[in-house]
Amino acid sequence: MADPLRIRFRLLLGRTVAMGPGKADLLTALAETGSISAAARRMGMSYKRAWYLIDTMNRCFKEPVVETVKGGRGHGGAGLTTMGQAVLDRYRAMEASAAVAMAGDLDRLADLLARDPDA
Repeated sequence: MADPLRIRFRLLLGRTVAMGPGKADLLTALAETGSISAAARRMGMSYKRAWYLIDTMNRCFKEPVVETVKGGRGHGGAGLTTMGQAVLDRYRAMEASAAVAMAGDLDRLADLLARDPDA
């Protein structure tokens, strides 16, 4: 198998995905770029899709995870709020903990796989 077996998880609030791997990656890109459009481009998604994901996260948590600053071309921007950074940090910590906790089970399950399904 070319890639190791890994887990990915999503945190559901009712039927809504409050946080998942793509949303965490979007928050990371946003923190690094300071721009929703730049973060969207980095991830290969439309601005509209990125904004939809951010809006969903902002509605799922007690406080917004992203704040925007209006200002026109070259003067606006966006960034993580204190809540957004806390949510991202906790999600990444949960990913790491889950990977460690399940490493043995993943290894045993990997032994049962026949081959790479994409081959």
